[in-house]
Amino acid sequence: MRYAVIMAGGSGTRLWPMSRAALPKQLIPFIDGKSLLEVAYDRFGDMIPVERRYVCAGERHREVILSAMPSLDDSRLLGEPIGRDTLGAVGFSAAVLAARDPDAVIGVFTADHLIQPADKFQRIVEEGFNLVESSPETLVTFGITPTEPATGYGYLELGDTIEGSARVVKRFREKPPREVAEQYVRQGPGRYLWNSGMFVWRAETLLDCIRRYEPTVAESLASIAEAWDTSDRNEALKAVFPTLKKISVDFAVMEPASQDDALRVAGIPMELEWLDIGSWPSFAETRQRDEAGNALACENHLLHETNGCLVASSDPDHLIATIGCEDLIVIHTDRATLVCPAEQAQKIKELQELVRERFGDRYT
Repeated sequence: MRYAVIMAGGSGTRLWPMSRAALPKQLIPFIDGKSLLEVAYDRFGDMIPVERRYVCAGERHREVILSAMPSLDDSRLLGEPIGRDTLGAVGFSAAVLAARDPDAVIGVFTADHLIQPADKFQRIVEEGFNLVESSPETLVTFGITPTEPATGYGYLELGDTIEGSARVVKRFREKPPREVAEQYVRQGPGRYLWNSGMFVWRAETLLDCIRRYEPTVAESLASIAEAWDTSDRNEALKAVFPTLKKISVDFAVMEPASQDDALRVAGIPMELEWLDIGSWPSFAETRQRDEAGNALACENHLLHETNGCLVASSDPDHLIATIGCEDLIVIHTDRATLVCPAEQAQKIKELQELVRERFGDRYT
C-alpha cells in the first residue's frame, strides 16, 4: 500500500525572526494564510488518501500542527522527541509503517518547498511509486533541474536511462564550491540535478539498507517499532531516539546504495516550478510586488521612495513605513524586528545565533 510521509522537522533559522523554535518556518501561515506544511499536505490531491498521509515533526509542535490541520489524525503525526537528522526521521517513519504494513511503499516529501503545478507533481510521483512497486530493490530520488550554480544543494550525477524519465543515479555529489557547481550546470540537466530530498522506497528495502550500512541505528529503530503500539511507546521514544546517530539519509543510505550491486538508485527529474523557501529572498519570490519592485507580506504598508524591499509582518494591524530605502529586508513580529540588506540575508542564521547567545531563548 502507498503512503506519504512529510518531513517537517527543520528549524528555519534563516527566516528568523518570524521562524522561531516554537513556530519554525514550515508551520508559519505565511503562504496565503497557509503554512508550508499545509501546502505540502494538500499537494497530493486524490493520489494518496488522507488516512495514509503522515507527518514526521518535532513532538513539541504536535498541538500547533494538529490545531492547524484538522484532517491530520493524531495517530498519523510521528513526533520526534529530538531532531537526529534525516536518517532518524525517515528510518523512524519506515519502521513504524512497516510494523503495521510489511508491504508499505513510502513516498518521503519535504515541507519547505513550493511545487507547482500540483497535477504534474502527482504524475511524476506516480512514476516513482510505479517503479518501486515493479522493482522492490529500487530506491527512487527526485531531482530538480539546476537553474543556477547553487552551492547550497547536493547534486545527483545521472547515468543510463532505466525506463520512462528515470535514470540511474551514479553518484551523490556533496554541496560543491561555486566553480564545481558551474561545471555541473554547464553539463546540463542530462547529467546533473539538484538533490530535492524527496524519495520513494519500500519501507522494508530502506530498513534493510539501514541494517546493512548503519546496524546500530537499525537495532534502535526496531526497538521503537516493537513498542509503538503498546503502552511503552513514549518511554521507548524518549530512551532510544536521542541515541540515534545524527546523519543524513543521503550519507548513510543513498550514497552507499548507489554503489551497491544488490540495489538500484533511480533519479527522476521533476520538470516543474520548484522553490526552496529557505531564506527571506526566496520567500520574496512568492509575494506580489508593487510598481517599485517591493515584495509585500503585510496588510498595512507605506513605502515612500522605496525600491526592491521585502516587508513582512505577522501582525495584520501593524504598519510598516519606510522612506528612501532600497534592497532591504524588513521583518516585524511581536517579539523582534529584523532589518538588513537583502545581499546579506545569508548572515541571518549567524545573527540568530548571536541573539540566542545574548538573550537566551527569549527571542529565538
